[in-house]
Amino acid sequence: MEHRWTIVDPISKTHQDSFPEINPVVLQLLYNRNLKTQVKIDEFLHPDYSQDVHDPFLFKDMSKSVQRIIKALKGKEKIIVHGDYDADGVSGAAVLVSVLKIISPGADIDVYLPHREIDGYGLNTKAIKEFAEKKVQLIVTVDCGTSNVEEIELANELGIEVIITDHHMPHEKLPPAYSIINPMIEDDSYPFKKLSGAGVAFKLAQALLRTKKMRETHEKWLMDLVAIGTIGDYVSLVGENRTLTKYGLIVLQKSRRLGLQELYKVMNLTPEKINCRSVAFQLVPRINAAGRVDHANTAYRLIMSGLQEDADKYAVSLNKLNQERQNITEKMTKDALAQIGEMTPDRKILFAQNKDWPAGLVGLVASRIMDKYHRPTIIIGQRDNITIGSGRSLPEFHITNGLKQVEHLLDRYGGHRQACGFSLKKNDTVEEFKKAMEKIAEKELKTDALIPELTIDTQLTFEQSDWSLVEALDDFAPFGEGNPVPRFVNYNVEVLEWNRVGNNQKHLRLLLREDSMVTRRLIGFGFGEWADKLKIKDKLDVVYELGVNEWNGNRELQLKIVDLKRHND
Repeated sequence: MEHRWTIVDPISKTHQDSFPEINPVVLQLLYNRNLKTQVKIDEFLHPDYSQDVHDPFLFKDMSKSVQRIIKALKGKEKIIVHGDYDADGVSGAAVLVSVLKIISPGADIDVYLPHREIDGYGLNTKAIKEFAEKKVQLIVTVDCGTSNVEEIELANELGIEVIITDHHMPHEKLPPAYSIINPMIEDDSYPFKKLSGAGVAFKLAQALLRTKKMRETHEKWLMDLVAIGTIGDYVSLVGENRTLTKYGLIVLQKSRRLGLQELYKVMNLTPEKINCRSVAFQLVPRINAAGRVDHANTAYRLIMSGLQEDADKYAVSLNKLNQERQNITEKMTKDALAQIGEMTPDRKILFAQNKDWPAGLVGLVASRIMDKYHRPTIIIGQRDNITIGSGRSLPEFHITNGLKQVEHLLDRYGGHRQACGFSLKKNDTVEEFKKAMEKIAEKELKTDALIPELTIDTQLTFEQSDWSLVEALDDFAPFGEGNPVPRFVNYNVEVLEWNRVGNNQKHLRLLLREDSMVTRRLIGFGFGEWADKLKIKDKLDVVYELGVNEWNGNRELQLKIVDLKRHND
């Protein structure tokens, strides 16, 4: 698919003169990530746990929450930690349960993770009633609760108090919880607003440990779970999230958790090489697979495994569930693409539906199709004879605001700018819903936005792409949402050599030379077809990431191709 190349505006000479000690290319990258002051630059390049992780008691309701939990522990009240079914909610629940058991080993604590297909997202009335029957006195939520007004009203009526830890945007009416720990609440002064659900649960865990003066020994060993939740929920990896993730990756490499150790083995993942990418594309999908295909309890039990035989069993189970998830998703995607049919420029939003498609996978399929066609996509299935759907969108089209305009057709809905979930009040209104969303997309989504944009950090010659810059870019890791791998562009470079590589010959290896006569080797994954249309001395424009190729103990600069165009096309 052809991309629009957009290069970020270069920094001014005034800004460059303000930081003469910083490599201008590095300074440009920092500026592109909105890091324009010495304080922000230092925090980004040199994260310091002791300085950059905020005091948990800055949350408005933190002290109140801690005192209520300590009272419950002392009074031997029955406590439920209510998590969610994805990697963020599961890891956050494990963080909180772990800490409660550390500070009060004999406490009456249980965990509840909803079933995606049966219970749906967040608290549900059936579970609340069951908690009451079991004499639960306190519920602490993780990664949910902010939108559950009716459910928490019911809990209060049944004599159960609720502490919410969450990071989702609140609706107009807040639930009548005992306390709410959520950085997105309008009058909460916590300085960092982009924590994951696991990150917010960790702040409560921090506060409990510090109140009990048990901080140093235990805090750091929770960081592996915080990193999984933060990376898995695609929150921005800047500010406090960056610090939590950087230290969390270190703990993941040395994790004491038997379940994670066994999962590494079945994944053939070397612990010392764990980074954001391996967490996002290998570890998180397996944890998520439990909730998507079966039940999130399998992932939770893996994380909390205390016996080797349990760790072995749950690691193998998660790996199998992930394979099952992959197979079902492939089939659903193929069927959805067949429904969508031929793509035409006038189509601004895409739909596919099948009552047999599981609710846990419609979002993955929507994401795949949106990536393929660069169109907002809504995939619709059914759960318990209720029509449910999940959507993914472009930054230019706020899909959840689109749902708000058709809320008269919806039973429930939620999400943010680029992702949403919903259920319809009536199954026979699907076509009405689709036509209404098509009108909204036609009105609000400009045609230019349908051509995918490739944002480039700066122009960079091969001569500039040297070992010193590679070493400087090491300080930018971990990469992720809000801090992408830097992308560079070089124009009018000459083809010297090329060949197809890889088992299926789908990849391209290039040797290119610029006017300065400096050459660089490049690898283009999925660019193999270019080999059939290149000849020596062809001139290309190339967008690339700076990398290193390591083999047999040798290291050489190798640029990874992001996009290619013929010069002056």
